[in-house]
Amino acid sequence: MADAFTPDGALGAWALEARGLGRRYRRGWALRDCSFRLPAGRICGLVGPNGAGKSTLLGLATRQVQPTEGELRVFGVPVDDPAVMPRFAFLGQDKPLFKGFTVAETLRMGAELNPNWDMVAAERIVRSGQVPMQARIGTLSGGQRTRVAFALAFGKRPDLLLLDEPMADLDPLARHDLSRLLMSEAVERGTTVMMSSHLLSELEDMCDYLLVLAEGRVRMAGDADALVPAHALVTGLVAGADPVATLAPHTVVEMRVQGRQFQALVRPDGPLPAEWVVTEPSLEEVLLAHLRSPDAPALFTPGARFEDEGIHSR
Repeated sequence: MADAFTPDGALGAWALEARGLGRRYRRGWALRDCSFRLPAGRICGLVGPNGAGKSTLLGLATRQVQPTEGELRVFGVPVDDPAVMPRFAFLGQDKPLFKGFTVAETLRMGAELNPNWDMVAAERIVRSGQVPMQARIGTLSGGQRTRVAFALAFGKRPDLLLLDEPMADLDPLARHDLSRLLMSEAVERGTTVMMSSHLLSELEDMCDYLLVLAEGRVRMAGDADALVPAHALVTGLVAGADPVATLAPHTVVEMRVQGRQFQALVRPDGPLPAEWVVTEPSLEEVLLAHLRSPDAPALFTPGARFEDEGIHSR
């Protein structure tokens, strides 16, 4: 595999590549030593607690924030290169639309600002939700405003769509409707999506790639279908006085002990004892365990980190 930071990387294998990326504010590091790869054409869930660095990473990718250290590339091109601007679209939770504009005026504004504007696609997204074209943005429901915002984003015809919790304020029905819209449009166009969300069940249904941040660092990255099977949820009896020794040599992500019984999420290193009860965890259980245990060794699937040849922890 070619190094993503050589000219071969410009061929489009990687939508986002970060190497040693960091951003420091006066209060400290919001993001530090962030290195990962996001393959083109994937729908990536960006996961982490408040303050983990998710919004900072999206700010760096959209050129709203300058890095303190490291490098970020979009389809092989440095993010500060003017050529990057037409290739991505960004939609935040606040969805800043002009409330006095009509829907039709909003789409015309998109056409004026974006040379590759796809009015047919933008109008299709709006009309499929029965949003009146002559209605003013300020009179629309939250779900309708989000639909118009998605129309602006997809109308730009981006190769990379960056989303910062755009559906967090919607009711479950609107969220379900717009999740289906996002999936269908992204798959049809081959758009790479990185979406920050606190709704883990939503990510499980939509995302085939994950990037997990905690305390400003990457804790887990790669294919969702490979990350979950790399873990096991085990229950057994503590042998001796040291519960940690019971789980050796396996990598322990999280462990709880009650009396002489333990339950742990582990990354097995060899066969598990026959006397343990072993089940495969859900994606939500894996994510929550890693978020509660930021000191657990990081995990990357093949290609998610530059030097990896296989699933690897550190």
